[in-house]
Amino acid sequence: MDIVYAIFIAIHILSMAAIVGGWLANFKNPTVTKSQWYGAIFMIISGVVLFGLAEMGGIEDPAQRIKLTIKLLLGLIVFITALLGRRKINRGEEISTGLAHATGGTGLIAALVATLWRF
Repeated sequence: MDIVYAIFIAIHILSMAAIVGGWLANFKNPTVTKSQWYGAIFMIISGVVLFGLAEMGGIEDPAQRIKLTIKLLLGLIVFITALLGRRKINRGEEISTGLAHATGGTGLIAALVATLWRF
């Protein structure tokens, strides 16, 4: 079970790197890249699996469940903003800078919550 957990942690970290890295790489000309889109998909999937593994292990501290719920909400925001951005690109429309920065910025906030919030 530890190997499965480690694999999903790695997928989760790589997904976060794709989201934030794509944002920083295009900071002057904001857009939502394919790597951000796929990163958002894999971040949600791996996050839900990790949440399930944590539940199976028995979450005793209510603060940990609150943290995981907040991370899930932030992940959903990243997913929705990436979805909206990619749909606009596929239609040939311009993406607002706010939408592009919301995707990367919310991904960065999720990473900070994951690393800085200790129980």
